[in-house]
Order: sequence, then structure tokens, then C-alpha cells
Amino acid sequence: MDTTYDVRIYKTEVYRGTRTSSYRVRWKTAQLYWRRSFRNAAQADVFRAELLAAARKGEAFSLVSGEPVSWQRNQPGMSWYEFACAYVDSKWESASAKYRRAIAQALASATMAVLTGDRGMPESRVLRSALVNWGFNTKQRAMAPGELGDALIWLARNTREVKELADPALSRQVLTAATSRLDGSRAAPTSVHRNRAVLLNALDYAVELKLLDTNPIKGIKWRAPKVAHEVDRRVVVNPAQARALLEAVRVQQPSGPRLVAFFGVLYYSGLRPEEAIGLRCQDVELPALVWDENCGQWREPDDPWGELHLRSAMPDAGGRWTDDGSGRDRRGLKHRARGETRRVPCPPRLTRLLRDHLSMVPSEAADPLFQGVQGRPLATITYRRTWERARKAALTDEEYRSQLARRPYDLRHYADGWVMRPAAVFSLAGAAALVL
Repeated sequence: MDTTYDVRIYKTEVYRGTRTSSYRVRWKTAQLYWRRSFRNAAQADVFRAELLAAARKGEAFSLVSGEPVSWQRNQPGMSWYEFACAYVDSKWESASAKYRRAIAQALASATMAVLTGDRGMPESRVLRSALVNWGFNTKQRAMAPGELGDALIWLARNTREVKELADPALSRQVLTAATSRLDGSRAAPTSVHRNRAVLLNALDYAVELKLLDTNPIKGIKWRAPKVAHEVDRRVVVNPAQARALLEAVRVQQPSGPRLVAFFGVLYYSGLRPEEAIGLRCQDVELPALVWDENCGQWREPDDPWGELHLRSAMPDAGGRWTDDGSGRDRRGLKHRARGETRRVPCPPRLTRLLRDHLSMVPSEAADPLFQGVQGRPLATITYRRTWERARKAALTDEEYRSQLARRPYDLRHYADGWVMRPAAVFSLAGAAALVL
């Protein structure tokens, strides 16, 4: 607590020196004593009267300066750019790499609405690049090169003070900018919700720093766009199409054979790509093979279901946002507490794909289940290019131009209709393919 309402103002003291006299105004806030000296009595009386007026109005007094809090807000305050950098720094340690990038993108959009002039202003493209990749990146800020560093210097001198956002008109402009694309049109609903949440949290931090009395965004009448929660059926492939796509992946060299099981776990078990990449060999639990005496060889058991144990995810965030500079950030599972795991069923067809895959990759327990040909972490660009070529080879021209499985992520939507193990309830569309 750095403010108080316990204020006492004393009579002005007169100090008579050999040459001049001075007049001291004395007051107390809580247990702290303050004094201010003036050359003449009129100045001292005015200052004392202002203190009395503030105290009678019930204003809070600062324990740092001893003055009414309202006086401090009339002094030059913190600029938006300085504040945004401080907010980014306060979030850096606890935020995931992807959320760090999301914060930077949201604040960069909002900053476009608080510029104070255009004299010497860099191009908008340069400003946004400087903000997103350098200014609002705690790790990179001090290393901004060339014109990007100059852009940050310009921004430090040409953004409004945070206290000006108390003006409803300006705060609405900032909210609009934060939830818009570069061309001024409204961003996608998920981006709008995320960017507004970042801005709302940032201005709560401004209230915490006593830069604002209240969060102005909370008082703005604003209708959030609706976010679609249902899967678009046009993106979901049927079992025959899925088999054709996986076969088109298999024939691609050199990465294809190693990626069949990767796309298989997205389709049959509904994993996110970052969850699949986070799998280790030890996380795959397959049923033991059974010796068939009739044919004299090993075969799959009658109940060839396995399990995948998800422990972490490795989203592709970019090296500039991770602590160690690697492209992927190992994090906990989405929407789950740190350290919490998730068990996912592995249907028979996927069991076969994973058994073939494990025969090709190192089987050490801690090794990544999916990796590049040279043993490096699986790159996003690698599996995206492979998937694009597979779509072109396996689908008709009309299907290829459509939304059908346009992203590898779309494969996981097929698993939305089924639950766990053979005894569970399956969707009519997927039950046959899962068992066969």
C-alpha cells in the first residue's frame, strides 16, 4: 500500500535568516512527515490551501511523494511504448513462447492507435516488424539492427502517455486497432478474442502501476464476434480418402515413410501436431504380438488396441521466442495443469502403422517418436510440404481445390466422433475404419 487517507496539515512555519526569510509548509501522511519551503508567504499559503482542499475532498495521498495522487497524474507520465515494454517483461518468464508472440502482435496492433505524430515516422511495415520482433521481445530488444533500431527510438519518443487512455474515445481507438488486420478490417474471431484479452490484461497492469484509475476497456460497450465451435464437415476426410492420402505420403522420399505414422496419429487418435511431435518412444504402448502356431509366425492379438501417453507438446513458436533459441518450445498439454498427462486410445489400424514406424526409428525410450531423416527435430515445413504433395497426388482436382484436409491439423477432426477402446461408443462414420 503506497497511498493513505490519514493526512494532517500543520500551520506554516516562518524561518528568518540573516539575509532572507523562507516559509515552510509542513504536513504528515500516515507516519511520514513532509515539508516544502517557499520564498514568500503567498506561495506557501497557496500550496497549503491546495493540500487542504485535496484532503477535504477525501483524496488519497502518496506515501512516496507525500502529495495527492491526482497531482502526480498531472506530471509527465509513462509513455505507451515504455509501459508496453514493461508489461512484456513482466509476462516473459511465465508465458509460453507462442503466447509471448501473441502478446507482441496484439500490443503492436494497439500501438498504431497511440502514435503522436508523423514527422520522421518510419513505414508502417517497418514499425510493426520492429515492435513484434524486437521492441516487444524481451530477449531481442537490445539487439534491434539498423532501421529497426531507429524505428524503436522513434517510437519511444512518439507514443502517447498511458494516462491518456482514460479518454473513452482514445481507448476505443486502441481496442479497434488491436482487433483489426493491417488493412483495417476486423481480424478473425479467435484473434479478436485473444488480442482483446491481451489488451485488457495489459491495462489491468497499468491500474496496478497506478498509471490509470480504472481499466478503460472494461467500460466500452463492445460485442465480441462469435467463434465457431463446430467442425466444418467439408474439411474432414473419409476412411478411403485417408488411406489414399497416407499411401501418397509413404511413397515420397526420403521423408515420406517416416511421416505415415505421424499423420496417422493425427487422424486415428485426434492428436494435435505439436502433441504428436512431443511423443517419445516410451509414450507408445502397443499390445504384445501373439505366436500363431498354425502359420508359425507372430501376429496381432485379437484385441489390437494400444495407448498413447501424452505428457507434453512441442508447438512451433520460432527461435526468437523460446528461451533456448530452438524452434520448438516443450510445454505442458493444452488446457491442462503442468505435469498432467492424457491417455489416448490407439486403434488397430494405427497400431500397425506405429509398429512399422518403430522398426525404422531408434527405439531408445527417451528418443522422439517422430524426427527428421537426419535425426533432427521434425520441422513444420517438412510435414507441411509432404502433406501438400500428398493432397495433390491422392485427391481429385475438385477435392484438391476445396477445403478438404487442407491443413494436417484438419485430420484430427475425424476423431471427434469417437471415444475410448472397442467397448466405447463410436460414430457410424468412423467405427468400421478404426477396427479394420
